[in-house]
Amino acid sequence: MAGNSQRQGAIRKSKKGAQVGSGGQVKRALTGKGPTPPAVERKGHPAARRAASAGRREPDKGRGRSGPGPRSRSSEAAELLVGRNPVAEALKAKVPATALYVAIGLDADERVTEAIKLASNRGISLLEISRAELDRKTGGLLHQGIALQVPPFAYRELPDVLAAAAESTTAPLLVALDGVTDPRNLGAVIRSAVAFGAHGVIVPERRAAGVTATAWRTSAGTAARIPIAQVTNLVRALKECQQAGMYVVGLDADGTTTLDDLQLATDPIVVVVGSEGRGLSRLVGATCDVTLSIPMAGDAESLNASVAAAVTLAEIARARRHA
Repeated sequence: MAGNSQRQGAIRKSKKGAQVGSGGQVKRALTGKGPTPPAVERKGHPAARRAASAGRREPDKGRGRSGPGPRSRSSEAAELLVGRNPVAEALKAKVPATALYVAIGLDADERVTEAIKLASNRGISLLEISRAELDRKTGGLLHQGIALQVPPFAYRELPDVLAAAAESTTAPLLVALDGVTDPRNLGAVIRSAVAFGAHGVIVPERRAAGVTATAWRTSAGTAARIPIAQVTNLVRALKECQQAGMYVVGLDADGTTTLDDLQLATDPIVVVVGSEGRGLSRLVGATCDVTLSIPMAGDAESLNASVAAAVTLAEIARARRHA
């Protein structure tokens, strides 16, 4: 019978006599602590120390977004906009800012002098720090001795961008990016869009570069001069542009027409630039009214996304000047 086993060890002996089974003492037994937690959650573990150190550095690196506009979809962390041209352009555009960092002993030129004057006039804190400290704050970026602390970039709503383009004295011209993940390409496209008279830029919210400090710097501050809309669904945004009376022209190496034969240059259009690797996504390509290729010599297989955008926008601008 259970509990009456005579095998060796079944009956435990103590000073109080023989005891069989638990004797009702289970509740007083030791309990385990459960599974071992991950290394990053174990106090004193090297992985936990590294994670804590990274968390302390996060505010200094500023991984949010910056720029003008009514709202922001990105994280709420401020970031540093670096470089003399981007800083001066951002201040001239009255981009919201909280502090201007200048390296001690900096050899100031007219851009630095102008940036300091604009910041002073707007009541923005001017802080002189060592170049080593500025290197640390900017995460090793080429800052040219000056950095502006700015809030996250605030994108415009697409309907506002379309309305502003419609009010222009020239036919609306927008640039949309499909799968461009390098912020330097985004910055270069923004710079070309401003240079060749585009009225706005459209970027997807997911799987695409946003307007970060790197994009700001590559744009040479021109991101402050053009409205930029961030959309959750690029195909839906392009259809909204079509409903507003615009043609969607996608850049594609196997396009149905070439840039030389583009008949829509003087019409309201959206130029869609795909990634250099895979080009336009399938759904975006199917949404385009026209797919456009750029004539090239046989030795060149493709162009960088920002270069392709610049070539196309330059040709559209030329066609519009001579229309």
